[in-house]
Amino acid sequence: MPIPVKLPRTFAQQLQQESGPQVGAWISSGSPVAAEIVASAGFDWLLVDGEHSPYSLETVTDLLRATDAYGATRVVRVPVGDTALIKQYLDLGAQNLMVPMVDTAEQAREAVAAMHYPPRGVRGVGAALARSSRWNAVEDYLQNASELVSLTIQLESATAVDNAAEIAAVDGVDQLFIGPSDLAASMGVLGQQTHPDVLDAVSRAMKACQDAGKPVGVNAFNLEQAQAYLDAGASFVLVGADVQLLAGAARGLADKFVK
Repeated sequence: MPIPVKLPRTFAQQLQQESGPQVGAWISSGSPVAAEIVASAGFDWLLVDGEHSPYSLETVTDLLRATDAYGATRVVRVPVGDTALIKQYLDLGAQNLMVPMVDTAEQAREAVAAMHYPPRGVRGVGAALARSSRWNAVEDYLQNASELVSLTIQLESATAVDNAAEIAAVDGVDQLFIGPSDLAASMGVLGQQTHPDVLDAVSRAMKACQDAGKPVGVNAFNLEQAQAYLDAGASFVLVGADVQLLAGAARGLADKFVK
């Protein structure tokens, strides 16, 4: 008989159960060592970024394994909201997926369908062969699969902000995450994440999500801005990345000693 396995709570469950906002960091290097170091730092959650990082499916699996022991919830961002790709990410054991660049409620519904087995969705059935069920060591995985996964939808454009209320209302969208960098680009102010128009758009999107009763988060490497988002009621934020922290520390040390 296999050893029974109980999977961790989902990101949606964490946001429901914890009283305060959840603070996280990006895992962007692809290094299991760097990921493990960041996981051991005490963050509430980690974003394993499959969109802008050089990750294969094997890389994502290695990063999940490297960070398993530390208690931080791992959210894995897929590069695109593709049904087949979402199936593969779920089967490799990613419980919490983030889908980027969602502009409409219809795109959100397609992402929801990809997360769930029929009749709720269209996820292909292969869990007995996959890490998602720990190769059938998770009891009644198929019957309980919908409770073992969560979906974060990203709002990253002016169109998404306009449609935020409709996107947030989609059943199966558990939480939403605003990306000010791409939002700024879509608004014609590339690289200006704290432009007043961008801040206003973020505020409007946050309110639409909160009015729909959904947790909403924001990415902000500017720590003052991150605190401002938390003060405005953000349920979760990202405040740094493994590559950013390494680059900043290495350059600071070189500036101090290399003449």
